[in-house]
Amino acid sequence: MAITIRFGPADPLNCRFALSPVWETQAALRALAHPPEGAPHRRWAREAAPLVRSLPLDALWAVMPRHGYTPDFLFPAPAGPTASFEEEVARIRATDPGRAEGELARALACTPGAAGSAVGRALLADPAAAVTTLAAAVTRAWETLLAPEWPRLRAVLDADVAHRARQLADGGLGRVLDSLHPQITWCDGTLRIDRPPRHHRVLAGGEGVTLVPSVFVWPGVAGGFEAPAPAAVLYPARGIARLWSPPRTDRRGALVRLLGRGRAAVLTALEEPASTTALATRLGLAPSSVSAHLSTLRDAGLLVSCRVGHQVLYARTALGRALTDGHPDDLEADPPTTPR
Repeated sequence: MAITIRFGPADPLNCRFALSPVWETQAALRALAHPPEGAPHRRWAREAAPLVRSLPLDALWAVMPRHGYTPDFLFPAPAGPTASFEEEVARIRATDPGRAEGELARALACTPGAAGSAVGRALLADPAAAVTTLAAAVTRAWETLLAPEWPRLRAVLDADVAHRARQLADGGLGRVLDSLHPQITWCDGTLRIDRPPRHHRVLAGGEGVTLVPSVFVWPGVAGGFEAPAPAAVLYPARGIARLWSPPRTDRRGALVRLLGRGRAAVLTALEEPASTTALATRLGLAPSSVSAHLSTLRDAGLLVSCRVGHQVLYARTALGRALTDGHPDDLEADPPTTPR
């Protein structure tokens, strides 16, 4: 079984990346409700468990089956890389009750007995109230579980988008799509996702596909595939394995002696592209200090910078990688620095 999305001539031009705090909240809750084997978030899940027990999530759990359909209205189309949680959850609250009723019934039907449970009956009896209840539950989950960690999560997501942007420049959209996940392939104008259910969608009007990196969707992929939901793919971001590890700011004494502790910490932390704010959060340093270190490292040819949306992201050059990783053979021509 596979999901296939057929592109028209204009669709490749309208593919885009977006971040979604609401989608990430839903993915985190699913990871807690149905933890995959070997999940990289075990430490986070252990710390989150006592908080989850205090949250009113019964209604959300009821419409979030292990296998099957979750209501599309809980996944508003991501507006772009800078959409706020408040903007997205407002669109959930604005869901038409008639639409909500049909989607809730479909989701509840995926779990035997869910529609006849007290929670299921309450959701179906008053769809308007159900929308309000579910939006409130998502909001509480965001505020309690994800908002405190969002700078760290956002840094990983931004770094993934920056990496994909470089792939797009180097090899085009096909290279980007083929590299998203082992279950995703691109061939002859069709995006194929090897996972159930069997579904075929033909894009209309040059709508393209929205690509949404996620920390918590690992190890699979997810997304909105049926119209009128957006054609969107939620895929695991790069760098998840290192997300909850403490920063390695002093792993090479020689690098510290060469550059100084602060600049060595910043250069070492840039295993993936990151912004000044993300690095400051990760390293526990003042943003002004990190900014000064980044400028020095860039002027020395150890970093390049590029703008993604409203942020400037920094990445190591070949020389910077050779210093941190100890592989002189990696020295090769880097792309020209993007002007700030």
